Amino acid sequence: MKKITLSILILPLALALLSQAASAQVSIDRLIAKADSARMAYDFISAEEFCRQAVEMDSTAIPKVEDLLIMSRNGQQMMEFCSRPVVVASKVMPLKDFLLYYPLPDKSWRQSPNQLDASEGEGLTQAVYFPEGAGEIYYSAPDEEGIRNIYKTTFADTVWTAPTLINEQLTSSSDEIYPMLSPDGESLYFASKGLYGMGGYDLYVSKWNPETGDWDVPVNMGFPYSSPYDDFLFINTEDGKYSIFASNRDCGKDSVRVYVIEYDGMPVREAIMDVKELKELAALFPANDPSRMSADQPSVADDNLGEEAKRYMMKMKEVRSLRDSVSRFSKGIEALRAEYPSASAGRKEELSAEIISKEQTLPALNESLQKAVRELQSLEMEFLENGIVLDMGKLQEKADNEISSSVKGYSFSRHSYGPAPDLKMLEPERKFDYSFMILPEGRFAEDNTLPEGIVYQIQMFTQSRKATVADIKGLSPVFEKASGSRYICSVGLFRTYADALSNLNKVKKLGFRTAEIRAYKDGEAIGVNAARKLESERLYTVVFYPENGQSLPDGAMDAIRETGMDVAKSVENGSVVFKIGPFHDKTEAEGLVSALKSLGSGDCSLTLSGSE
Repeated sequence: MKKITLSILILPLALALLSQAASAQVSIDRLIAKADSARMAYDFISAEEFCRQAVEMDSTAIPKVEDLLIMSRNGQQMMEFCSRPVVVASKVMPLKDFLLYYPLPDKSWRQSPNQLDASEGEGLTQAVYFPEGAGEIYYSAPDEEGIRNIYKTTFADTVWTAPTLINEQLTSSSDEIYPMLSPDGESLYFASKGLYGMGGYDLYVSKWNPETGDWDVPVNMGFPYSSPYDDFLFINTEDGKYSIFASNRDCGKDSVRVYVIEYDGMPVREAIMDVKELKELAALFPANDPSRMSADQPSVADDNLGEEAKRYMMKMKEVRSLRDSVSRFSKGIEALRAEYPSASAGRKEELSAEIISKEQTLPALNESLQKAVRELQSLEMEFLENGIVLDMGKLQEKADNEISSSVKGYSFSRHSYGPAPDLKMLEPERKFDYSFMILPEGRFAEDNTLPEGIVYQIQMFTQSRKATVADIKGLSPVFEKASGSRYICSVGLFRTYADALSNLNKVKKLGFRTAEIRAYKDGEAIGVNAARKLESERLYTVVFYPENGQSLPDGAMDAIRETGMDVAKSVENGSVVFKIGPFHDKTEAEGLVSALKSLGSGDCSLTLSGSE
């Protein structure tokens, strides 16, 4: 009876605790959602505050908000360095072929999959830029893990070189797409999801360094080129007059907007801390100044068309332009309304005023659109009554191939895809992976030389004949050494005894019951106990103090991953510090220090436990 009574008392308490936990999680998720909404609305300060509130509510939320927090802080820093480009034109394009409207040589885009990019061409990544006669190609393609990197291949005599990764400074843990050289070949523009940015794809530029013979550290192009949305495919035109890029910041899922901007080789940077002003800057509305347009740009009409067709084409494009304006204003109002519920009291007043202003403008735009539609229909009736027959199919095709911009006098001409590339290319030199693995088919090490420092191996067996692939039962890398008339087979290169020990049972379970750990110092065999003693006496740790007091610089995690070492983040004397290690090889530790110092954005040093 007592047990029943106790259960009756405990059950409501347990349910209450579960309810509280569920409620807290909902609150945390709501704060994270608010933070992301604020970031997308360019309110990076509020986004950071929502993240902080989520962490204060529950410290386990840190992993969920870490990336969002970094992007929000990056956005705040980039607000200090904004430029105000002159927008010549902008136009919403279909996502499936937007890149064909760039003023680049016809047939210079090669659809994926192709010889360079074997992935299915879809979404943002659908083609490789390879103009006829090019001597080098920069392109984006996925690696073995599916992450897109930038590769380069060069034509040498009669063949193309094996594709090589562009340097590590332009490579992140996420995707890089659409690398495009400037006309002078001294700047490389591309978009990345993994470098220093504020979410989605940001635009970056890297300058060629003739002294190092390589590309320098890429720089985020900042507002208004980069945004919390996806921004990509930046080019400067051959004539030096315009810069062009695409973004999905102001269009539907299956569309992108292409912006044409006056080229500015040395833009003036300024701080824009007002969210409303920043959003207006990022909207990139055209200047509507025909005098800024190049006289040699193709005109809206075509001299090969008859006068009736010209009138019809002009009116058709006016209708399309007005439809785009109505769509843009409607989406802008929707975005403002979505932001309103989570906004602060002061921000709500600003939003309310902006919504009212746009709502007052929208009816006039709609009225202009309806008027233009009626005029277009009237033209059709006029042609019908006068017996004028227009080939609507051809006019529609021409309209599709030459989409008028919002500035009179500018047009985007549609090009065609080129044939799939057929390149005679050298095979890439594949590097052997010396990581311990159990594979469907085992592999012998390409080089049996042991590295310097303390190394442990798992000795599998000794026999009177050379081992075969069947003998090693899927293990890799297997080292075979002749000793008199016997052959000794060992697997792995382990820098710590603990790492070797953690894999010993895996080897034994494959049938090597007598497998044991052996130790080496600078390639010479030593006792395991002696190696462990040396291991404990000489441990190096790389210590990094970030300049921003919070995070590792871009590219740092890639350099750290290559070492295979652990990273610990802690706070010392009020400052964040990252510790990477332990290293048993001083040279390897010093290599990481050099790599981190080259990235900048912090102070890096090497510490040693024990004595030299």
